Amino acid sequence: MRSVDEQLKRVLEIAARPAPVRVALADAQGLRSAEEVVAARALPGFDQAAIDGYAVRSVDVVGGSVAGPVELPVVGEIPAGSRQPLRLQPGQAVQVAAGAPLPTLADAVLPRGHTDGGSARIKVTRGVPSAAFVRRLGEDMQPGDVAVRRDAVIGAAQVALLAAAGRDKVLVHPRPRVSVVAMGDELVDVARPAAAGHVPDVASFALAAAAREAGAEMARPPRLVRCDARELRSAVEDALPFSEIVVICGAAGGNAGAEAKAAFAGLGEIDTTRVAMAPGSSQAFGRLGKDHVPTFLFPASPATALVLFEVLVRPLIRLGLGITDPHRRVVSARLTSPLTSPEGRRSYLRGRLLREVATNEYVVQPLATGGVHLLSTLAEANALITVPEDATDVGLDDRVEVALLSSRR
Repeated sequence: MRSVDEQLKRVLEIAARPAPVRVALADAQGLRSAEEVVAARALPGFDQAAIDGYAVRSVDVVGGSVAGPVELPVVGEIPAGSRQPLRLQPGQAVQVAAGAPLPTLADAVLPRGHTDGGSARIKVTRGVPSAAFVRRLGEDMQPGDVAVRRDAVIGAAQVALLAAAGRDKVLVHPRPRVSVVAMGDELVDVARPAAAGHVPDVASFALAAAAREAGAEMARPPRLVRCDARELRSAVEDALPFSEIVVICGAAGGNAGAEAKAAFAGLGEIDTTRVAMAPGSSQAFGRLGKDHVPTFLFPASPATALVLFEVLVRPLIRLGLGITDPHRRVVSARLTSPLTSPEGRRSYLRGRLLREVATNEYVVQPLATGGVHLLSTLAEANALITVPEDATDVGLDDRVEVALLSSRR
C-alpha cells in the first residue's frame, strides 16, 4: 500500500502549465498574467478635476474663511470629455465637471459646498490648498511603469490598470481543462426519475463543481457511461485531446476496475496500487493518450470522490494555474470531541472549524463520522481534519491539523 505523500508526489511531479494564451480583458479575471505589462501612457493622461466644482487658483480663495467671503466671476464651463483649451486668469473661476481637464493656471478645484453655488459669480466661504481635488498628470502611472507584473493574479484592480494602459487583451496562463466521466450501470441522469435500483448521477455534478472551484474549466460536459470497457474507452478518447486532467468516478475496484483496466489497454499506464488513506484507499492514477494526460480513477461514492479530489486533484489544478503553493491553508486546532481512525491510514474527516472568542484559539468540531458516504455532513464542513497514519484514537482536547476548505481560505 502506498502512502498519501508518495501518491501526491507522483501526481504533482507531472504538473505542467498549459501554454499561455492571449485573451480579451473581460475574460482575464482570476487568471495569472503570463507577461509583464508596461504602461505606454500616463494615468491620468492630463490634469483633471476629481469632483464637480470650480477650477481656481488656490491663492485667489485662500482667504475665503478668514476675512469674509471672496467673490470670483465664473467665466466658463468645462464638461467631462471637453477638448477645448481654456485659460484661467487671476481672480477668476471656471465651472468644471468631475473628469474634466483643468484650465491653464488652475491648480485646485473648489467644491460647490465651499461656495454659494452661483453660476455667473460665486461667493467663496472656504478656501482650498493647491492640488486640492485634482488628479495630476501621471500620478497613478507613468509611461514605462509596470502596470501588471508577470504571474500576478488578475483581479478587478489589475483589469482597471490594464484598461488604463490601453490593453484590451493580455497574455495569461489559462485554466486547466478537466473532463469528468461517471461510470455505473446503476446511474441515471439527475433529470430522470430514478427507478428501483437506480441512483442519480451525483458525482458528475459534484466533481465538475469542485474542478471549477479549484480554478479549472470543464473541457466537455460530464459524461455518463455504463460499466462497459468500450463505452468507457470511447468517452475517455473523446475527452483526452481537450483535457489537461481526466477524472473518472466509479472506475476503481471490483468489476468496474476490471472494465477500466480493459478499457485503457494500449492507451497508457494506470497504476492501481492502493493508497493508505481513508476514505478512498481504492483508487488509481496514470497517464493516458499521446499527450500523457493525468487520469484519476475514483470510487463510485460522490462524497469519497470529493475528498479524493480535494487531496489529489485540486493541488494539481492549482499548480497548473501557476500557484507555487497549491495546498489549502492548514492550522492546528483543538478537538471538541474524540475521534477514531483506521490503523495505518491517514484519515480525512469532516469538521467545523471555529475560533474561541476568549482565547482566539482554533477549535474543530468533528461532524458525524458514522458514514463517509454522507454528503450532508460534507456540505456542512468548512474544514478537513487530518489524522495521521500512526494514530487510531485522538482524544478530547488533543490537537490536530485542519485544512481550511473553500468557505475559509
